[in-house]
Amino acid sequence: MDKRKTVIHWFRKGLRIHDNPGLIAAIEAVQKNKDHVLRPIYILDPEWTQFWRMSANKWRFLQQSLVQLDENLKTLNTRLYVIRGTPKNEMPRIFKEWNVTLMTFESEIESFNQRRDALVKIHAGQHNVKLDEFHSHTVYNPHLVLQSNNNQVPMRYQSFISLVEHKKVAPALEITSKHKLKKEHQAPKDSKEEAKASCYDLPELSELPLNETELGPNKFPGGEKEGLDRMEKMLSRKKWIWEFEKPNTAPNSIEPSTTVLSPYITFGCLSSRLFYHKLKAVLSKASKYSKPPVSLMGQLMWREFYYTAAAAEPNFDKMVGNRICRQIPWQYDADLLDAWAHGRTGYPFIDAIMRQLRQEGWIHHLARHAVACFLTRGDLYVSWEHGQHVFEELLLDADWALNAGNWMWLSASAFFYQYFRVYSPVAFGKKTDPYGNYIRKYCPELKDYPSHLIYEPWKASAGEQRRYKCEIGKDYPNRIVVHEMVQDFNKGRMKRAYEVHNGQREEGEPSPKVFIKEERHRPFIKVEPKEEPADNDEDPENVC
Repeated sequence: MDKRKTVIHWFRKGLRIHDNPGLIAAIEAVQKNKDHVLRPIYILDPEWTQFWRMSANKWRFLQQSLVQLDENLKTLNTRLYVIRGTPKNEMPRIFKEWNVTLMTFESEIESFNQRRDALVKIHAGQHNVKLDEFHSHTVYNPHLVLQSNNNQVPMRYQSFISLVEHKKVAPALEITSKHKLKKEHQAPKDSKEEAKASCYDLPELSELPLNETELGPNKFPGGEKEGLDRMEKMLSRKKWIWEFEKPNTAPNSIEPSTTVLSPYITFGCLSSRLFYHKLKAVLSKASKYSKPPVSLMGQLMWREFYYTAAAAEPNFDKMVGNRICRQIPWQYDADLLDAWAHGRTGYPFIDAIMRQLRQEGWIHHLARHAVACFLTRGDLYVSWEHGQHVFEELLLDADWALNAGNWMWLSASAFFYQYFRVYSPVAFGKKTDPYGNYIRKYCPELKDYPSHLIYEPWKASAGEQRRYKCEIGKDYPNRIVVHEMVQDFNKGRMKRAYEVHNGQREEGEPSPKVFIKEERHRPFIKVEPKEEPADNDEDPENVC
């Protein structure tokens, strides 16, 4: 029986070997002691799905990332040990069986992950295991940013930028040949019992809780190599980077008009700190380049902004009990929510976005703006929490802090307060795709509609609909609300909600049914909202 002691690095989000301070610390700790071996682990926790929603596409991305992580660890003369079970049950076992003395891991801010870690820390103490926690998922440590602001949450993006613009960012750590383990530090082969059970092998896709029939095209494969390759390809487009402004990219381009690095950063396949330094080096070679919040660096800082806010609020992903969030009496309608989530609203631009999301696991950030506004304050008046849950399940890059922060922003519940600036589900898409090619791809039943009708197919006569081989209400759904009417009503509701929140009035909030099945509507009262102070951050433009 092997009597050597074990150092563990516990992979969570940081599924990479580059710029991974916890992994490097574990390797260096092993190399200092002849009687120590390294075992990098990943825990497939069956209770994880109680706190986090995962589509088939996301499970595939994770599985591919684990396979690539194992391949990269083998270049360091070790491997990935995948443990099935809950940390609270499995940690005491492996602490004892492997004679563990040290475990390193990456810190996380989510309340459910912190509860998990609290139990693990108790078990570590009981087994005399030292724990070493490292900050490595964001460019800045959000807790230190909060401390520099007297533990107050910066509620504006520009306020956050002023807090961090002079903070130094440590260089990204490199993995080199010196980190390769000698034989004396390599863990022994699995015992016969372990080998027979294959209890630490990588998971096959068939083992994971997904329906493989729901898998879409594998446009963005998971893994560290994929993330690094995509970053280097993007960094080679220097002029594009210098001139990049997110509002000038197309939310409905057939191929992405942005980097699509976000899934790799979310899963930790790509270090946000490495990307920060690489991007800064490219920008340093230009005499003139775009600035935050619309620049590429500005996009990375949005992630830091939301992480800082989320680190201060355990209920960041909820409305009730969330000190940051306005309490708005949203309505709940299962029919409206289901139609939105499955691309059946009757608005082709909105439906195409939601269908792309369900098929591919990614949509442009401005497309997210459009559908989030439509679900909440713009058209359906359904709580942002429900939209957040759909995005959490379907988006490859759904990050707890960013997902909640963006939904609060787009619903005008926090950070952004110009609730009367609403995206049009017709005009916004026409700006960048006047011929409707995006709609033709993701709503193919409308492919024969001419460009002047494809965004508003309900305007086609019955004869035209038959000629275009798509009858509205039969082959494609009727629109579930009339945007031109309901948006004004919802502005009034938002105005009243703001007044109640600010203590100006206490009347109850009316909650009319806005689901419609045919093109006959009762009138809506038009409300002119009180003008709010201008918000100079990246707010939606008024394209009603």
